[in-house]
Amino acid sequence: MAIGCGATAVTPASKDFVVVRPTGSYPAPLTALRTGWEDHAVVDGYVESALAAATEVGRRAGLPADAPEVLASSANVLVRMGPVVARVPGSTLLGRADVAERLACDVAISAFLAERDAPVIPPWEDPGPHVAGGLPVTLWPYTRHDPGHRFGPAEVAASLAELHAALRDYPGDLPAGPLAEIRHWLDLVAGEVPVDGLRAALDAIALPGGPVQALHGDAHASNALATADGLRWLDFEDTGRGPVGWDLACLARSRLVAGNAAVAAYPGFTEDLAPYLELRTLFGLCWQLIVARRFPERLAGARAAVTEYLASR
Repeated sequence: MAIGCGATAVTPASKDFVVVRPTGSYPAPLTALRTGWEDHAVVDGYVESALAAATEVGRRAGLPADAPEVLASSANVLVRMGPVVARVPGSTLLGRADVAERLACDVAISAFLAERDAPVIPPWEDPGPHVAGGLPVTLWPYTRHDPGHRFGPAEVAASLAELHAALRDYPGDLPAGPLAEIRHWLDLVAGEVPVDGLRAALDAIALPGGPVQALHGDAHASNALATADGLRWLDFEDTGRGPVGWDLACLARSRLVAGNAAVAAYPGFTEDLAPYLELRTLFGLCWQLIVARRFPERLAGARAAVTEYLASR
């Protein structure tokens, strides 16, 4: 079975690819959490489960999977096996029913852009999504970069504009944008925080009308690498169609670049960014609540952030 993102199809190496319903064996202790689409077991040792899935896919692909290196373990678990990095969903499993389709979109968008010489990290030669242990896994070339590099505002703005120009031609369907995702997350966390206040805040945001196009979806500088070939974007898991103001709001809130200066350097943008910034704030608050479902010790901080936000309105 193939899963695709619009016109670009992605065919897994394993014929047993299905829409992911994570089950299977996990290390104890288990904590059952409601994900909004089923009960999923999340445990302190989840990284080990993701690591096992990555290395199983790596062995199928003939990669050096006996000495894997975990590079990250938050929203996604990233596992290096020699020349390849495997991406396995982490906290995103608790907030998205379509996590496998999102990974497929990441591959499809990146391949589309790489074919047009846009500034992106291309997928590996057999990227997937593959499935192991009930988890989807995508494969990417390991790219050497400078993690301490601070991008200049004009540099990142020009690169994002180049990316947007290539994305305007993307022909396929894409996932729902941030408005729909925030509403879905508020449904998931109802009862944990005063969601009525957050829903009212969301409904009060008046986004400008105007053209929409395919976006990066999470265009902060942490999703750009300083490589030997220059700035390269990655992680199109949050892609969707919308106004470029959403991507610029993501950039404005980036910690690794002077965000406001980068937005000012973006060519041709004259809209009021404030509504997009407000939407980004709500997105971030909701994401904190989703992450707290995996790490319960973070729930108090997420609730406090929501209380502070609502009191400031």
